[in-house]
Amino acid sequence: MTHDDAPLLADLMPWSVAPPRPGRGWPTAPDAASLRARWDALLKAEGADRETLFGPTRSRTLHSAVAQLPGQSSGTGRLARAEGPCPEPVRVLCAPFDEQWLIPDHRLIDAARPELWRVADAHQVFAVEQPAAPGAPGPALLLSPVLPVALPQPGAAADRPAAPRPGRVRPLYRRPGALEPNLAPGLLDHLAARLGHRPGPVDVLAWTVAVARADRGGPAVPLTADAGVWSSGVESGRRMLWLMRRDGERPKLPGGRRPYVRAPLPARPLALRYDRDEESLHLDEGRISPVPPEAWDYEVGGVRVLEQWFAARTAEAEPGTLQAIGPGAWPQTWTSELLELVTVLALLAELRPRQDELTVRSPITRAELRAAGVLPVPERARRPASVLDHHEEGPEGQFALL
Repeated sequence: MTHDDAPLLADLMPWSVAPPRPGRGWPTAPDAASLRARWDALLKAEGADRETLFGPTRSRTLHSAVAQLPGQSSGTGRLARAEGPCPEPVRVLCAPFDEQWLIPDHRLIDAARPELWRVADAHQVFAVEQPAAPGAPGPALLLSPVLPVALPQPGAAADRPAAPRPGRVRPLYRRPGALEPNLAPGLLDHLAARLGHRPGPVDVLAWTVAVARADRGGPAVPLTADAGVWSSGVESGRRMLWLMRRDGERPKLPGGRRPYVRAPLPARPLALRYDRDEESLHLDEGRISPVPPEAWDYEVGGVRVLEQWFAARTAEAEPGTLQAIGPGAWPQTWTSELLELVTVLALLAELRPRQDELTVRSPITRAELRAAGVLPVPERARRPASVLDHHEEGPEGQFALL
């Protein structure tokens, strides 16, 4: 479902930010306990040893003076003399469908994007552009309730597929508390006039994720003035939003199709393979089934999601580094996360035929939006809102009203 004059996502959700970039891998991990152990190891080291473990860059060293991350309570003193417990890790999106943990300390993060942290709350949804050539399999847009981050890319290896680099991040709301939707001014009014009812911001986001297609200028979002087509697209998109956010009731496949552990997973699995005939996922001698082929084949940016997820938890780190500190055995929580991931991918794959069958009748084109004054978007809509109504702690514990 494409149209030569379909609006671009960059015009419909005009405010965007590059994803936070830690600049080093060790402050993120699939489990929070490893991060606390890494922090302790860093603080136990002294002098040159601490600097080597930290991994200085042009943006961050042990002597960098930076402000506190919005909404976090980490220290602001220089890391060279830091002490105390690890800041409480928070969930972040490290790769498509792969939520991990991050130490939310500005001193560890090369480019934290504070403007995103200021609007991150329980109401927020982050739309994350996915790099893909037009016509390539996989979604052009993912949705996440937690901040996406761009991790350092390890060297390519046959047994470790590289996660697709996330594109621009577009929050649904420009202010905390689900206030001021990040939509082109006048868009909701125009849709209300053309559809005969006023959609909400979540409806627009749901439609967007259901129909977005990769385009050379960024994801394109065909719009329709047909209320029936709109309703069908929003219904599919809301289902996708629920599966990607996975809040509230957990998704389940019907009885008989739910994946279970059929053979115990080993303490340290090294290899992942799929048996298409048996619909079984093998982690060495461990076995999970049934795993639908659609879940195994689900790709984002040309990378199988399940392979990337497994590689992120089993790749060997360089000995002696902080990143080498990890769990001694495969945690039970990872098994639960894997079973849920299989379920989510299978259910998302089931929605694809409905998405492909959507035909945009009565398209709302860029030309129409320009004539209505919705486009071009004013520059102020592309900049972050002024959301700061309190003091944030600056470097070395000093407070400054930004």
